[in-house]
Amino acid sequence: MPLVEMREAIRQALDEEMTRDVNVFIMGEEVAEYNGAYKITKGMLAKWGPKRVIDTPIAELGFAGLCIGAAMTGLRPVVEFMSFNFSFVAFDQIVSNAIKMHYMSGNRFSVPIVFRGPNGAAAQVSSQHSHCVEAIYANFPGLIIIAPSNPYDAKGLLKAAIRNNNPVLFLESELSYGDKMEIPEGEYVLPIGKANVVQEGKDVTIVAHAQMINVCKNVLKELTKKGISAELIDLRTIKPLDIATIASSIKKTGHAVLVEEGHIFTGITSEVAFQVQEHCFDYLDAPVTRVCQKETPMPYSKALEKETMPNPQRILDAVLKNLGRY
Repeated sequence: MPLVEMREAIRQALDEEMTRDVNVFIMGEEVAEYNGAYKITKGMLAKWGPKRVIDTPIAELGFAGLCIGAAMTGLRPVVEFMSFNFSFVAFDQIVSNAIKMHYMSGNRFSVPIVFRGPNGAAAQVSSQHSHCVEAIYANFPGLIIIAPSNPYDAKGLLKAAIRNNNPVLFLESELSYGDKMEIPEGEYVLPIGKANVVQEGKDVTIVAHAQMINVCKNVLKELTKKGISAELIDLRTIKPLDIATIASSIKKTGHAVLVEEGHIFTGITSEVAFQVQEHCFDYLDAPVTRVCQKETPMPYSKALEKETMPNPQRILDAVLKNLGRY
């Protein structure tokens, strides 16, 4: 199997779905002439032309609304936000129209649309460009939220997202765009709403998603050195949440450490923790532990940024404390 970067895996998914369905098109800032801010759409304007790869002004509210209308008429837009921080400009269109139109129209309109782009922190992009938006948008019914951690998942889940008849937020990490792994040359589609057990273990369950999976993998090596067998679960889909896979693991290990890049107050791990205690209370040998971004805007300083984010040392300490070994 070929070794493929995350950005190339996303491009392959877009290209294959545009080949499969003439109703799929891409719209966003710099997606055409500039080949995408992160080169996701490199070469696609030349292949598909300006009617299917469309540059926009810096006007997220406008082009998000345009694409929602296009989806209501039967097209399948893929909207690229240069950063999901900029989706806040289009917040009203996403929340008030895209995810509610099917309900408000009595099922007469579907909105098969994908909003995709980088989410969370990159390297020193400071407080206005480092938001994790999943907890904000997850509060609203009618929206599917996907956050892949690797090229294989990104391709298979993006294809599934484009084919879905509901609005989907597809959250990527700028820090992961250069990550490489082997993926199949043939077509494959992954199921939405199914978590992945990255590594099996018997002592503690670690649950994370997106870029935090790569951070947690570094912790697994240190835990192994200490004789601790950790099971790592990649959520892949935030909403719907695969609580069954999480519960099955915790019933085996008796310990749960939840990791997310977003802030601790009302974060994704808040919901996961509640569902864990609801379904697994009698199996827990210790309270659920959470490791999240600290309650501060993201600093610009490299040293402070490292301390603010969940890092391997913070996660390692949390696991050891949860197991009573710290």
